[in-house]
Amino acid sequence: EVQLVESGGGLVQAGGSLRLSCATSGFPFENHAIGWFRQASGKEREGVSCISGYDGTTDYADSVKGRFTISSDNAKNTVYLQMHSLKPEDTAVYYCAAGPFLLLVPHEYDYWGQGTQVTVSS
Repeated sequence: EVQLVESGGGLVQAGGSLRLSCATSGFPFENHAIGWFRQASGKEREGVSCISGYDGTTDYADSVKGRFTISSDNAKNTVYLQMHSLKPEDTAVYYCAAGPFLLLVPHEYDYWGQGTQVTVSS
């Protein structure tokens, strides 16, 4: 019933941009935080950004602050991650997730999407 579906990943050159989308359904969007996480090959999953479905409050990892922007369209139950000035170290599978708290901690999130691959070439 609960579903989160990421889209928008792909292959871009360093310095380029991508916009990821996370379409959600099956849970009360306005009572959850939606987070973006990423996992590079051989690395631990890390938080990227999150947004409150209730009031729009946001948070960002230091590694992406100033380059990435998270936003939401509550009417569509959809969250976006606009990524600019992409670097090779941004290469990872990007996941969106829903949870009860506005945190960038993976284990605090209950529902997860399937992920979308972002590859940044040098």
